[in-house]
Amino acid sequence: MGLTKQYLRYVASAVFGVIGSQKANLRYVTLRGGERGRYVAVAACEHVFIWDVRKGEKVLILQGQKHEVTFLCPSPDGVHIAVGYEDGAVKIFSLLNGESNVSFNGHKSAVSVMHYDALGARLVTGSKDTDVIVWDIINECGLYRLKGHKDLITQALFLKDKNLLVTCSKDSFVKWWDLDTQHCFKTMVGHRSEVWGMVLLNQESRLLTGSADSELRAWDISYMEEEKAKSEPKVKKVKTLLDDDDDDEDEDNKEEADESIEERILSCTKAGSILREARDRVVSLTADAGARVIACHGNDSVLELFTVLSAVEVERKMTKKLKKAKKKAAKVQEDTGEEAAEPVVEKTLKDEIIRLTNIKASSKIRWVDCLSCAGGELKVALLLQNNTVETYSVKISDKTPAANKTARLTLGGHRTDVRTVAFSSDNLAVLSASGDTVKIWNRSTLQVIRTMACDYALCSLFVPGDRQIILGTKSGKLQIFELASGSLLETVDAHDGALWSLCLAPDQRGIITGSADKTVKFWDFELIKDQGTSHKRLTVKHTRTLQMEEDVLCVKFSPDHRLLAVSLLDCTVKIFYTDTLKFFLSLYGHKLPVLCLDISHDNTLIATGSADRNVKIWGLDFGDCHRSMFAHDDSVMFLQFVPKTHLFFTAGKDRKIKQWDADKFEHIQTLEGHHREVWCLAISPNGDHLVSSSHDKSLRLWERTREPIILEEEREMEREAEFEESMAKGDAPVVPGETQGEAAPAGKKTIETVKAAERIMEALEVFKEEARKMEVHKYACENAGKELPPPKPNPILVAFGNVSPSRYVLDVIKKVRSSELEISLLVLPFPYVPELLKLFNSYIQQGLEVELVCRCLFFLLKIHFGQISSNQMLLSVIDDLRNNTLSKVREIRDVMGFNSAALQFLQREIESKEEVMFFAEATGRLDEKKKKKRKRERAVLTIA
Repeated sequence: MGLTKQYLRYVASAVFGVIGSQKANLRYVTLRGGERGRYVAVAACEHVFIWDVRKGEKVLILQGQKHEVTFLCPSPDGVHIAVGYEDGAVKIFSLLNGESNVSFNGHKSAVSVMHYDALGARLVTGSKDTDVIVWDIINECGLYRLKGHKDLITQALFLKDKNLLVTCSKDSFVKWWDLDTQHCFKTMVGHRSEVWGMVLLNQESRLLTGSADSELRAWDISYMEEEKAKSEPKVKKVKTLLDDDDDDEDEDNKEEADESIEERILSCTKAGSILREARDRVVSLTADAGARVIACHGNDSVLELFTVLSAVEVERKMTKKLKKAKKKAAKVQEDTGEEAAEPVVEKTLKDEIIRLTNIKASSKIRWVDCLSCAGGELKVALLLQNNTVETYSVKISDKTPAANKTARLTLGGHRTDVRTVAFSSDNLAVLSASGDTVKIWNRSTLQVIRTMACDYALCSLFVPGDRQIILGTKSGKLQIFELASGSLLETVDAHDGALWSLCLAPDQRGIITGSADKTVKFWDFELIKDQGTSHKRLTVKHTRTLQMEEDVLCVKFSPDHRLLAVSLLDCTVKIFYTDTLKFFLSLYGHKLPVLCLDISHDNTLIATGSADRNVKIWGLDFGDCHRSMFAHDDSVMFLQFVPKTHLFFTAGKDRKIKQWDADKFEHIQTLEGHHREVWCLAISPNGDHLVSSSHDKSLRLWERTREPIILEEEREMEREAEFEESMAKGDAPVVPGETQGEAAPAGKKTIETVKAAERIMEALEVFKEEARKMEVHKYACENAGKELPPPKPNPILVAFGNVSPSRYVLDVIKKVRSSELEISLLVLPFPYVPELLKLFNSYIQQGLEVELVCRCLFFLLKIHFGQISSNQMLLSVIDDLRNNTLSKVREIRDVMGFNSAALQFLQREIESKEEVMFFAEATGRLDEKKKKKRKRERAVLTIA
């Protein structure tokens, strides 16, 4: 076998340059009992960054896998944070160590909203797939899926004291759900357009909704008591109506019944509306934890704050109003002499919700979060559309509250997309330039070394020596910066059009520039003295101009300085001799303009990438096209050879970076990670690192490992991934007898659930095989009339420590994630179920994992009820299971009850002896009791 070419794998090393992604919200979090309002959690592509806004530092990174983060929701206890992703997955991260142990998979598309209940035991998620799912955090499983909305879910809120849920959506409806029966009992249709947000106020007696207009609509909620509802004659009338057999009146009866059920739980009436200053839609609407302050904003840079007055404050305000009205009436009576009627002051919504102040941010606001702190201080965090986080402080108690900006996170990223990146010659520094700034980063620490203001940069390079950088701008200027001082040395008016390309001469004595003004200009480096100073500074001197017939998009020297390649807007690449500027070759074949090109280190190959999505490899001796390859699904934006090789990287608008072999014309690997178009990339001079920039505001660092790539294995892995994806996209099995109503199972079929079902099937096959072996062995012993040596156990059982086959099956079931267990059992074919039921019986008898086994048993009985009940052979097994399960569960419940009572007794004993209570709240209560006791004693003494 001949020698094969070895390729080394490039892997993702870091994501930097992004402060907060626009797709997900930001939330205040607390870390290890730290100060409230100090830490802010924001999404950063697939990761979550926790920023310390006081220091402006990143303190924790919650690592994601592949998909972009779309929503964040911290738990009420502040220990965990739920993170929703674009593929519909939800992960619960610990804020203590940054690890995720719980994950849920139920939605088919991006998670759009999440909310915990008051205890933090349940989580509700809404998605683009229009479904609402309620998850059990403690048991790590889905409870149910609620269907009814017709568009993206924009908000979902639990009610604290009642088992109710309220959701709103872009379909213009607000729906109320009874979670006991899992059905929608009320739909509010008072909105003409999308409902973009809502908050519950006044101890959940009022609902405030934000829509596509300038109104915030308020709805009064009145809850009906069940006992009162039962005693009302209307409910009896409903019962008789539903029992009526008249077919013609069935529909009317049902409608009346639904109306009465709604009224039995709650009723909603419109209380009025508050006018916002903004005229566009509500982008986000939120309230602080106590629902005292409401914050909302549109697509502009103004945040509007409203405060909700308490009942006492409203009463005080109304008393003042009435006094004023009485004074006015008395004055009118004096002036006219006529007796005026008693003034009446009506309470309006404006008396209860008043405007607090407006906050003007430095750019358009994308998301907002509020936090009430001690001393009447309100902290507001804003995520802006230009990759910035700003925090403000407002004193609510002041008569005229004003917002003070407390922090602004800008240093760690650009305000606009990075359009050019470059590596220094020592591989240690990375340059990135955007529409307003150029930043120099330390590659190893990813910290910003220098930030300098510049024009809209399109191309850049480090000057030999790495002490200066040169930028080419959209206005056609060359800007020279000195890194030591971070100052702009000179701005040269180089071209009349956009300066698209910049290339350093191989002799490192000058540069060439290509522009939309149809010229290629040659520049030499010079050191000149400024007037009045003895120091010399770098400048560039224009030496030659090459006039072209079309706009120049890209220019490149050959490494031997012999040739010059120029890409033009007419879809061709022209090759010229550098010394005489005589025409040498024309490379034509692309259907759209060539946006990028590069020449190999040995001057033999030139690779061109075009907007027609193809990459062509040409020979530089005759200009013949060696191969044309379909490279990306969108325009090829950047192309560069790895130094001293014939391997090259391409970046495309399809969000991918690909590596190719220009000799064998093979695709080597794809680097996936960016979530938007990739604008540019740069390869370090030693070829060990790669940095890329994208429209998602992120810069990504990739590094070369020592791991070799075997192309056949790569292709096989790609095919497997495609097959697994297609398997997971298949429809989940239908449960017999289940109707397609408002409620449905929470989970969904994924590749993990399919693999878990396969593992259970394999374990059951091992169990059957071992049982068969034992039967054969027993039969052989009987025939031989003596004890024969036992058969060799299955190697799998030996590997697991010589466990019994039945125990091995239980271990496999235990290893299935709690959130994926039901769907894995749903995927399991029925022929395996009878064997599993027999095993469950033996587990319950032995008292092994009774809770888990009961959960699996009840689910299997529910979904296979028809087949199990009609199978005569399983009747005895089911009967045994019934008896054993009841007795075992009763026994476990008794043990738990006994233990709970014993612990409570011990707690009371310790408290009575030492006067110390467990938990902080209990200690506080004990102090209160002591104070009250002392007060009573003093009162008795004074009376005596």
